[in-house]
Amino acid sequence: MAANLGFGSLVIAFLLAVYSSVAGCMGGLKKRAVLVESGRLGLVLIFPLVSLSIGCLIYLLLNGRYEIQYVYSVVSNDLPFYLRITALWGGQAGSLLFWSFLLAGLSVLITNNHWDRDIEFLPWVISVLGIVLAFFISLSVFVENPFVRFWELPDGSHLASMMMPAGATIYQADNGNGLNPLLRHPGMVFHPPLLYLGFVSFVIPFSFAMAALITGRTDDRWIRLTRRWSLMAWLFLSLGLILGARWAYDVLGWGGYWGWDPVEISAFMPWLTGTAFLHSVVSQEKRGLFKRWNIILIILTFDLIILGTFLTRSGVLSSVHAFSQSAIGPLFLVFIALTFGVSVGMLLWRWNDLQSENQLTSLFSRESVFLFNNLIFISLFIVCFWGVVYPVISDVFTGQKVTVGPPFYERATAPLFAAMLLLMGIAPLTAWGHSTARTLGKSLIKPLLVAVLILIIIAASGVQSPGALLGFGLVSLVVTVTFYEYGRGVHIRSQQTGEPVLLSGIKLAGRNRRRYGGYIIHLGVVMMALGIIGIELFQTETQGTIARGQSLKLDDLTISFRDLAVFDTHDGRNIARAVVNIKQGDNVIGEIYPRRDYYYESQQPVTVPGVISTFAEDIYVILVDWQSISLQGATFKVYHNPLVKWLWLGGFVFILGTLLASWPDLTLDEERIIRMVIRHGPEEFFK
Repeated sequence: MAANLGFGSLVIAFLLAVYSSVAGCMGGLKKRAVLVESGRLGLVLIFPLVSLSIGCLIYLLLNGRYEIQYVYSVVSNDLPFYLRITALWGGQAGSLLFWSFLLAGLSVLITNNHWDRDIEFLPWVISVLGIVLAFFISLSVFVENPFVRFWELPDGSHLASMMMPAGATIYQADNGNGLNPLLRHPGMVFHPPLLYLGFVSFVIPFSFAMAALITGRTDDRWIRLTRRWSLMAWLFLSLGLILGARWAYDVLGWGGYWGWDPVEISAFMPWLTGTAFLHSVVSQEKRGLFKRWNIILIILTFDLIILGTFLTRSGVLSSVHAFSQSAIGPLFLVFIALTFGVSVGMLLWRWNDLQSENQLTSLFSRESVFLFNNLIFISLFIVCFWGVVYPVISDVFTGQKVTVGPPFYERATAPLFAAMLLLMGIAPLTAWGHSTARTLGKSLIKPLLVAVLILIIIAASGVQSPGALLGFGLVSLVVTVTFYEYGRGVHIRSQQTGEPVLLSGIKLAGRNRRRYGGYIIHLGVVMMALGIIGIELFQTETQGTIARGQSLKLDDLTISFRDLAVFDTHDGRNIARAVVNIKQGDNVIGEIYPRRDYYYESQQPVTVPGVISTFAEDIYVILVDWQSISLQGATFKVYHNPLVKWLWLGGFVFILGTLLASWPDLTLDEERIIRMVIRHGPEEFFK
């Protein structure tokens, strides 16, 4: 019953998505408000229908209904409650349905806004959202149906089908395959939903960009309407990438957070173009520049999201993150080709109307810096795109799939990331419209001197690597410029208004949260850069087989093997757990327990490292193997990862800055409350 209800609601949702896209388009062409409203209501009704389908699938997952093929593939009897829910996006069919659910929910939010001023956008936004929803729901209905049942035929064989074959009976296994052990990690509870939210949210600015092209609205109104949607999409996508990096660090046993895996890169590429878009739209709002460029960037971002979804699910790329091979690959390619072709066609149609209102007048102006910043992000995208598609191209033309490895990406992207940090250090000191090298140099000299002093101290501490010194120097420059520029603004405001410095600082940031939120984002980026520099340039490792009581040496660390236990658990695992003591010099700094979990159902091992983490370094130990008979010896791999904790701390600061940048500016009432709290304490406010 639940399977039929879930599938039936999906069919109706698909028909409504098709109807909404057609009604929106016809209403826009014929200027008929009734048709537009009908299309909007159809779009709104899709959400409860897809929610019902999601609810039915979750019910089947929670109750272990193994006659459903999807449930059998991702759930088992020993799977805990929370993992049964996360199994919704643990397989291909469920994740596609979840994609549709998120987009349907966002469609309700966007189409129920006040449209009085921008009513001409509404029919085309409805139409674009309907088309995208129709495509993804159609995949769940016709290709990757999560409600397909197992049937037992009269001859004893089994068949997976939605409809009952003649003479067949429902077949239900006693147990399922269970969720992939690599996905049984807290990071995978949050990583896929946040990544999908980032993907789906970028559909909103894309739909408004298409509406602007169709209606001929060449001003920046569509950007202003979608500013917070774009920031939200970027925030969720960033969070998804950070949590994915943490998952890789904890589960995959790389000793690192990023392996330049093709599927990792497929999620990173829309982040690059989306980041370029967020920087570029500021120039259009402030100076009327880059109108064509902004449309190009949002088209690229949208189709890269679809491409990333395709690469993950088509089976064309080998990856630990990828789903199994599926028939949906050609459908994705057709959809990408159609949406990209139609979008570019509309852009060319409006090309002359999208001329910039102003021109770049100075090489050192803020808009010029934003342009250079965009070029860097696009260069990074090109490097990543080429690395991802090259194995496919080589396979087509030579019959051999030549994989592009991390050394290619690292050599190609390192100078670009360095240039990006340099621009982050310069941008806050530039001005809109016109800025000269002399004025920029005058503003730069004080923070530059401080940055040089910091670099001298770092070099004196023993750091000799040219790459590390360059990286630390750029990080120091960004930090000093950011604090210098903010401090200068606070000082000027305090002098002009007579306000206390603290009040001036809060009000300055509150009056321009987008700007100072961006500064906090930059600080988060440089904190993450510290972690990247530490692990990429200073990571050391060793591996060895030692008996109980013996030790491995790495740098100033002593890793001593104390004990090993091998035992089964009630949830179907065999655990080998080592006890390892860590000394740094003569000081014992902790005891860790690296282990290997072997899942009997899937016959798959998962490595769980033992980690001691401080602000200065991570000591990361993996149990590679052991002597199973005597348990007297074990093989360990040890990584010494300096500064890597700053990568995760920087992620939190990054998120804080994004939230501040997307929050509305301070109102007069909020300013009065802040002034009261600062002058009289919080007690006065609560009175």
